[in-house]
Amino acid sequence: MSLDNLQGWLVGEGLRDDLDRLTRHTVVAELDNLVLPAGEEAASFDWPRLLLAGSILARSDQRTYQDAALRIATAAITLSDSDAIKDSGAVLLSKLSNFRAVVLATERGLLSADVEGRLGMALRIEAQRRQIDQSVLVQSSGRWIQVNEFQQRFWSEANNYQWLSASAPTASGKTFLVLQWLIDQIRSGEMRVAVYLAPTRALVAEIEANLVALLGTGSGIEVSSLPIRDKHDKARLGGPRAILVLTQERMHLLANAIGAPFKVDLLVVDEAHKIGDNQRGVILQDAIERASRSNPVLKIVFISPATQNPQELLVDAPDGARTASFESDVPTVLQNVIVAEPVPRKSKQWRLSARQHASMLPLGVVQLASSPSTLRKKLAFIAAAAGERGGTLVYANGAADAEGIADLISQLMPEAPADPELLELADLARKGVHPHYLLAPLVERGVAFHYGNMPSLIRLEVERLFRSGKIRFLVCTSTLIEGVNLSCRTIVVRGPRKGIGHPMEAHDFWNLAGRAGRWGDEFQGNIICIDPQNGQAWPDGVPERARFPIKRESDAVIEQGDSLADYLDHRATNDLSAFQDPNQFEQVASYLLATFMRQGSIAQSSLAKRHDPAIIARLEASLANIAKDIAIGPEIAARHPGVSALGMQRLLDAFRNYKGDVENLLPAAVDSDDSYDRFVTIMRRINQHLFPAFTPDGIIRLHALIVVQWLKGFSLARMIERNIDYHRRSRRSFKLPVLIRSTMELVEQIARFRAPKYLSAYVDVLNLHLVEIGRQDLIDDDLDIGTQLEFGISSRTLLSLIELGLSRVSAVALYEKIARDDLAKEDCVAWVRERNTQFEGMDIPAIILREIRGKLLPEDRAGAATSTP
Repeated sequence: MSLDNLQGWLVGEGLRDDLDRLTRHTVVAELDNLVLPAGEEAASFDWPRLLLAGSILARSDQRTYQDAALRIATAAITLSDSDAIKDSGAVLLSKLSNFRAVVLATERGLLSADVEGRLGMALRIEAQRRQIDQSVLVQSSGRWIQVNEFQQRFWSEANNYQWLSASAPTASGKTFLVLQWLIDQIRSGEMRVAVYLAPTRALVAEIEANLVALLGTGSGIEVSSLPIRDKHDKARLGGPRAILVLTQERMHLLANAIGAPFKVDLLVVDEAHKIGDNQRGVILQDAIERASRSNPVLKIVFISPATQNPQELLVDAPDGARTASFESDVPTVLQNVIVAEPVPRKSKQWRLSARQHASMLPLGVVQLASSPSTLRKKLAFIAAAAGERGGTLVYANGAADAEGIADLISQLMPEAPADPELLELADLARKGVHPHYLLAPLVERGVAFHYGNMPSLIRLEVERLFRSGKIRFLVCTSTLIEGVNLSCRTIVVRGPRKGIGHPMEAHDFWNLAGRAGRWGDEFQGNIICIDPQNGQAWPDGVPERARFPIKRESDAVIEQGDSLADYLDHRATNDLSAFQDPNQFEQVASYLLATFMRQGSIAQSSLAKRHDPAIIARLEASLANIAKDIAIGPEIAARHPGVSALGMQRLLDAFRNYKGDVENLLPAAVDSDDSYDRFVTIMRRINQHLFPAFTPDGIIRLHALIVVQWLKGFSLARMIERNIDYHRRSRRSFKLPVLIRSTMELVEQIARFRAPKYLSAYVDVLNLHLVEIGRQDLIDDDLDIGTQLEFGISSRTLLSLIELGLSRVSAVALYEKIARDDLAKEDCVAWVRERNTQFEGMDIPAIILREIRGKLLPEDRAGAATSTP
C-alpha cells in the first residue's frame, strides 16, 4: 500500500470513528451551557494508535490529512491526563511545523516546559533537525524565527524573485512573517522606501502600529501612514529609511504630492485579491501600475487569502522580471463548523452539531435564557449561551443590527463592577461621539460593537480590550472581512451578507471564519451557523471551504463585451443624467481612457493580451474618438484614478466658458464666511460636468456642510451636535442612534471618499485653466485638498499633530486647547510638554491623554501611565 493510499484509508475508514469522537470531544470542550446527549461516553482513546496514525498523516501536504493530524495532536494535549501523551502530541505538532501551538500549550500550562529535554536521544536529534529546517534567518539581526511551511517558502521565494504572489488561508501567519521580512529587507538591503498597501484605513492603522512595535525605538526607520512627501524625500536623500503604510487612495495622493521623483523600492500589496472589488479594485490596479512605471526594478509582493490563481497577479510584471507564485492550504488551527437548529416545540433549546466532511456529529443542546422571537435575538441569545466564557464574535449584517444585538447580549450579562479600562472607553465614547452613544453603557458590561465608520481610536481600543478579554462579546460588521486581524474563540453567524442584501460568497465566509481560532492565540475556533436549513438565510447552504479565483475589476467589466464600448460611445455624446447607473462602467472606462492617453493605444498594453481582440479593437476605436477632443494631458488623467479625463475636459470647457470673475471658481478658505456657499456651487458644478458624485441635488447642502465642518477640524461629537440642532430647528423628527450613524457615514463616504476624489480633480483642472489665462497667482500651493479631506485638517497645527502620530480624535481634542493654528511639530511637542501636568484638569478622556503622551512624549510614557486615572 502506498503512503497516499494508507493516508486515505486512515482518514476514510481506519480512523473515521476515532476522528469523529475526537472532534466531538474537542469541540464540546469549547462550548458553554451545553447539555450532552444521554449516554455520552467519557473521553477514552487509544492514544498510541492515534498518535502513530497522526505521524503518518503529518507527512502529507493535503489539507484533509494534515487537518486530521492536527486534530489528533490538539486532542492529545488538551484531553489527555498523561504527560507522556501530551509530550507526544507536542512532537506531532512540531512535525506539522506548528511550533506556535506548542508554545501556546506551554503558556497555558497544558504542557510542562522543555518537552525536548524529556525526549529520547533519537527523538531529540530529530526535533532539533526539524527546528533548524523550519527556521529562517533574519539577516539584519542574526535572529532565527521558527516558521511553518507556508512561512518558510514565502521567506525563501520573496528573497529570490522580483515579483511574488503568495496565497494562504486566514490564520496561517501571513501578516506576522511579511512584516518581519519587510523590516529585514529595509534594514539589510539597499532599499530606501517601502510601501505597504492595505485596503482599509482600519488595517492601515493596525499594520502601522505593528511595525512601530516591531521596530522599537532608535531603529533608524520611519513608519508613517500619511500621504505626505517629507519621509519619502528624506529617505531618498540618504536620511532615515521609510516604510509607508497606505491605502491605494493615499498612495495616489502621495504620488501626486511628489510628482516625477516618486519612487518606491519595495511594494507589499496585502489582501491583493481586492483588485477585483467593485469601484476600488481598479484604483488598486492603477496604484500598482503607477508604482511599477516609476521604478522598473520595483520589488512587489502580493498577499492574498486562499485564492486559486495567485499567479494571475504576475501577468503585468515587466519583461525580464523574475516572478513566482505559490499557494498553501496547510491548517494551523482547527476550525469547527457548528450548526445550530431549534429543538421542535422547545424554543429555548437549540441543537448543536459539528460538520465533519459530509456528516453531522451531534454535540448536545444549548439552553437559551429566553425565547428568541426575532433574528437579532437568535444571534444574541445563542452567542451569550454557547460563548459565555468570552472571546465571542457575532457577525451582524449592518451597523444598526450590530448595535441592537450587542444591546441584547448586554442585558444577559451578570452584574459586576466595571473594569477601569472599560470605564475609560465608555468615557471616550460619550465625549468623542455623544453622551448617549449606545457603545458607552455596553462596554461597561463587557460587550461592544464594531463597524467601519466608527472613529479609529474608539475602534482600536475596542479591538485591544477584546483581545485582552475584558470585552467578552463583540458584534461586528463586514469590516472584519477587510483584513483586520482580530481573532476570537467563537464566531456566531446567521445568513451573512456583504453589502446590502448580497449573500456572502464562500471565500468571504471563510475569510471571516478564519478569525475564529487565530494561530498562536487558540488551538481551535468555532463557527456557529444558525438555521442552516433556512434557504432565505443560506441560499446555497453553509459554504464549504473553497479557494476563489482572482479577477481584476477591469477584466470583469471588459469581459461584458460591447457594454463598456457602448458606455464610452454614449459617455462622449450624452449628459451623465442619461445613464441609470454610471458607476457600473465609469471607473474602468476612466482607467482605460487614461491608459490610452498615456500610451496612445491600449492594443499593446498587457490587458489586451487577456481579452478577445475584437473587444479590444472596439474599445480602441471608442477611446480614440474620445481622446482626440481631450486637451488636459495624460499627467492630470493619471493623478485622478477613477475620474474620467472626458469629465475633466468638460469641466475645463466650463471654466473656459465662464463669464464671471474667475476667483468665484475657487474654493474659499474654510474659515471664510462664503466657504459653505462656494462648496455648494462647486459640488453642483462637479455633478453637471465631471460626474454626479453628490446626488440627489436636494442634499448637496448637507454634503457641503459636512465637508466644511470636517475641514474646519470639528470633532465628530461637535458635528453630531450640529446635526441634532439642525433637525430640532427645522422641526424634523429623528432617532438619535440613526442620526449618529448617518453622521459617521457622511463623514466616511462624503468627506473622506467622494469629496477628496472629485474636489482634487476639480482643483487640478482649475489650476490648469488658471495657467492658461495667466492667473498663476491664484494657485494655492498648500497641502492638497484631497489630503486635507482624507484627514479632516486645514491648519498647520492640526496637520502637525497628526504627523506626530495622533489619531484625528486625539489631535482635534488637543487642538481645541491650543490657541495658535501655525505650530510645527516641534512646537506642538513643546506645548504638550509645558502643560503635561495640567491635562487632568482639561476634561480630556484618559485614552486620549495616553495617546498624546505616548506619541508626543514617549520618554515620559512610564510616568504618564502611572499618573493617568
